[in-house]
Amino acid sequence: MSERLPSREQALQFLLEAGCEPNVVRHAEVVASLAVEIAQICSKRGFRVNLALVETGALLHDIGRSKTHSVHHAIVGAEIAKSLGLPESVISIIKRHVGGGITVKEARKLGWPKDVYMPKTLEEKIVSYADKLIEGSKRVPIEKTIEELSQELPRPAIQRIWKLHEEIVSLIGDSRCLA
Repeated sequence: MSERLPSREQALQFLLEAGCEPNVVRHAEVVASLAVEIAQICSKRGFRVNLALVETGALLHDIGRSKTHSVHHAIVGAEIAKSLGLPESVISIIKRHVGGGITVKEARKLGWPKDVYMPKTLEEKIVSYADKLIEGSKRVPIEKTIEELSQELPRPAIQRIWKLHEEIVSLIGDSRCLA
């Protein structure tokens, strides 16, 4: 498996070849734009962040939606990424972007392979967070996302999303710059 990241054009081509619908590709582009914006702010504030990895991971985070729109798109996407020979860093972003992360117990309930599904690296956290601020191809406040996800996710999952929000805001200083 190569550690070389695909170009933006290659990543978009992977989405199309996997069979992602145009709205999924557009969503990925908007998430990537916001994720890079967040990463640049982090970088300016002195945090070490791989901007190219953030962009690539964000572009490919939903590649599994070419096969399913359920929560399982994270696992399916990781498998697609592996089959494409993508770096482990990109595969990890794909499998760890859903919700505020998936615990070991939740993963077991979902029938997922034993693995880590909680975002760990700054790049993983940025992509996961940016995804929560994009509905379709429009930016939305975290409160709107939380309100909608509260209808389907258990309280601990919602708390993880709030925690992710608080962590990213603490890094960038102010979430109003993302509005």
